[in-house]
Amino acid sequence: VAALGHIFPQGHYPFPRQALFERWTIELGDPAVHVYVTTDEAGLVNGFAASRGIELLHFGTAVNTWGTGLARQVHDALVDAMARTSPSGAEYLRLRVFAENRRARRFYENLGWHSTGKRTETTFEPHPVLIEYLRPLGPSS
Repeated sequence: VAALGHIFPQGHYPFPRQALFERWTIELGDPAVHVYVTTDEAGLVNGFAASRGIELLHFGTAVNTWGTGLARQVHDALVDAMARTSPSGAEYLRLRVFAENRRARRFYENLGWHSTGKRTETTFEPHPVLIEYLRPLGPSS
């Protein structure tokens, strides 16, 4: 909600927690999905990601870590892991991000991701738009 409250106004279109829980349950049960978690010194989860093949499905860090560099560290490790496990011949990694999530878009763009211009509408009300991004395979920039 802290990151996406402007996309899912809580008074009208609350963040779709249940639908995302159901989706994640299916994805976590899929052997093709790789899940990554980082924890702090106390063992609390402070970052997560999930990927399938060349696609980054989910990525986030705890709000209290924003601005600390953790997201970049997790991103770089994730990109390296995805590059090692990507299908032979793959040239790019792929992700989709909410068009109105300007913070995330700046983050990805600063790390070498480029918008393809391809847009899709989500199934969650109010049906925000996702923009596709690609990143050449290789070491993090």
